[in-house]
Amino acid sequence: MVTYSESGVDIDLEEVTVAAMVSQLKSTLKLQDVITDTGHFAALLRLGNRALAMSTDGVGSKILVAELMDKYDTVGIDCVAMVVNDILCVGAEPLAMVDYLAVEKPDPEIASQLGKGLAKGSVDANIAMIGGETASLPGIVNNLDLAGTGIGVVDTARIISGEDIRDGDAVIGIASSGIHSNGLSLARKAFLDESQLKVRDPLPGYPDITVGEVLLEPTRIYVKPVMDLLNKVEVHGLAHITGGGFTNLKRLKKGLSYYLNNLPSPMPIFESIYNLGVPLEEMYRVFNMGVGFVIITSPDNVQKTLEIVEKYYPAQQIGKVVADGKGEVKLKTMEESWIEL
Repeated sequence: MVTYSESGVDIDLEEVTVAAMVSQLKSTLKLQDVITDTGHFAALLRLGNRALAMSTDGVGSKILVAELMDKYDTVGIDCVAMVVNDILCVGAEPLAMVDYLAVEKPDPEIASQLGKGLAKGSVDANIAMIGGETASLPGIVNNLDLAGTGIGVVDTARIISGEDIRDGDAVIGIASSGIHSNGLSLARKAFLDESQLKVRDPLPGYPDITVGEVLLEPTRIYVKPVMDLLNKVEVHGLAHITGGGFTNLKRLKKGLSYYLNNLPSPMPIFESIYNLGVPLEEMYRVFNMGVGFVIITSPDNVQKTLEIVEKYYPAQQIGKVVADGKGEVKLKTMEESWIEL
């Protein structure tokens, strides 16, 4: 059995650590007109009748896979995606980003590859990469780390906070491209440590793709379908399914439960990880399991929502909202059993 904590990532300790830092920072919120509470996908700062949305994130240990593959030209896409997809969750249109590259030793060739991915991601998200910072940190950084911070804007009247989510609303999932940029520590442990596979070995059960290729598949950017949707359909809630899997839905309105009984069939990467010994509940607590972004809207808007989103990516209704005050996420797994997250 392989778990996230055994791979070196303790989600519970991370939550306590974040809470310890946030507790020291809450007093700063009163210094400006901050709209969103901490814990949402992106922060909002009121500027008249508009709001500035901000988010920051990094590529994480996906960098280690890029190092093993000696291929860095796609992880910049992941960096952009992780930031802009969070900005979308408050209904904001992403506008621009800055990047932060920390290196053990500068390498122009690797930097060029990283820039290629950042540029591709920026085009896909329709944003400008307006600046950044590179720091040489020998003794602190091994190889490199890549992160970014983004801004977006939204009319205050059109902010999506999740407060409009109602009992019986439909939960629609947009397909992910694969593992995205979360859970890589667990995936690497399952593939490379426990099974002693190499990144250039075939994915177990799928001879036409290698372990490294499937792990490096870039995170999908949802800007175009979501912005198109927001201009045409009343949306009650948006969620980026990242680390923590479907528990991300709990970051929306309090007291709601989500019953997900129609998740897509598992993608090859998730089937392989599960077959290598990762417990079923752990899979749904860590990975996106084929759903990278969630839209919550009224049942009357399901068909129109799917028609718009499916012009860009596959999507389907995956469940419904129940206002029972419990705040649970219950889902039917790939084994057709029910679990609670």
